Amino acid sequence: MTKQPAGRDYCPGVDAVPLLWFQMLLFLWYLLASLLGAGAAPAADEITYLPGLQKQPSFKQFSGYLSGTEGKHLHYWFVESQNNPSQDPVVLWLNGGPGCSSLDGLLTEHGPFLIMDDGATLQYNPYSWNKIANVLYLESPVGVGFSYSDDGKFATNDTEVSLNNYLALKDFFRLFPEFSKNQLFLTGESYGGIYIPTLAERVMEDADLNLQGVAVGNGMSSYELNDNSLVFFAYYHGLLGSQLWSDLQTFCCKDGQCNFYNNQNPNCSTYVQDIVYSSGLNMYNLYASCPGGVRHRVRDLGNNFINHQWTRLWNQKLLSLVALHESVRLDPPCTNSTPSTLYLNNQYVKKALHISPKALDWVICSAEVNLNYGRLYMDVKKQYLKLLSAMKYRILVYNGDVDMACNFMGDEWFVESLQQQVQVQRRPWYYEDVDGRQVGGFVKEFDNIAFLTIKGSGHMVPTDKPVAAFAMFTRFIKKQPY
Repeated sequence: MTKQPAGRDYCPGVDAVPLLWFQMLLFLWYLLASLLGAGAAPAADEITYLPGLQKQPSFKQFSGYLSGTEGKHLHYWFVESQNNPSQDPVVLWLNGGPGCSSLDGLLTEHGPFLIMDDGATLQYNPYSWNKIANVLYLESPVGVGFSYSDDGKFATNDTEVSLNNYLALKDFFRLFPEFSKNQLFLTGESYGGIYIPTLAERVMEDADLNLQGVAVGNGMSSYELNDNSLVFFAYYHGLLGSQLWSDLQTFCCKDGQCNFYNNQNPNCSTYVQDIVYSSGLNMYNLYASCPGGVRHRVRDLGNNFINHQWTRLWNQKLLSLVALHESVRLDPPCTNSTPSTLYLNNQYVKKALHISPKALDWVICSAEVNLNYGRLYMDVKKQYLKLLSAMKYRILVYNGDVDMACNFMGDEWFVESLQQQVQVQRRPWYYEDVDGRQVGGFVKEFDNIAFLTIKGSGHMVPTDKPVAAFAMFTRFIKKQPY
């Protein structure tokens, strides 16, 4: 047996290698693994300084690009949880359009900081969803926000988008393998009602992704149900006079059944178009003012982002505008995107976010993407039933109840059409604010799916009702009763 020299530590059972050398070798191995990206977030994507904040955040955040199909680069902004990043779930967020940026969700809805009216400063959001989750904001599809394609072509459709979102998600976990075992939730709003279930259909087949559930806010679930319910919504909210309602019954209804969706009667379609386009109301929040005022030409180009098939009438005109002016903007109506636009196009902000020089200037919604987008799914009933048949995912469909773009009644009808077993009949749900216990809205729970309304909120629920939205999100993520 070899005698141990004085003053030298040895690794038990390894006579020839001093413990110090063993530790050095181990350190070099970990260093090499780190450099190769094993088990560590990409250092090049970390946001080390974000302009506009008085104090930089204590949590880590990253911005860069994820790969889709060949030549497609989707911009992401990832904010780690302020609670326990290693254990908290990963939540993907997608805004809708199609063609609108998820950075709008970050900067004006539920991100850790909100943009101020000056377009230069940010303030911390006390009801940020990253208080309890790691949140991944993805600008999808290419052509939206800072996402781009090598060939400069942005025409796409629902199937291609779901594939590219899936590939981007896989690429995210390749870059951030330390989060690969965390619970995963897919969430979004508006046309995210199509994006999320079609993506979930792919993700649920991937055993490497720990999918736990999906949540869709004010989502497009069915064109037919959304259109048919909108007219009833308008009437019940006092927007239609008795004579107009009578005319609609005459021209659009037969034998007690009304069809406002694809009625061939020209009188019906004319009346319905007037309801949708000529009201001058804020389509995203019936009771909110319209930033910038109501335009004299009420059939505004921005209404293309309201999910109605009648907008096809305007597509040819819009396409000609895009051809003449590549920078034409197609913001949603009654939406003030100026602060976000100023901030995100600031050269110092773009540098902090590692934005590629190949990316276009940021706009909230891309006209080119929207006008060249192929809507393949008129509803997503099949996708929801597939998720529900697995009997292991929790699903939340939530709606602000004063939104006209994707109204609560249409989504409620859609959830009812899935014919799931009722677990809890419709009842109020509550949350706490500075004034005490408040009615948040109403909820009805079925097997593995719940339909929930947020009282007094429009299309962007976390913007209009941040406290209620955070309470709802917390209960969903933590599997708590609503």
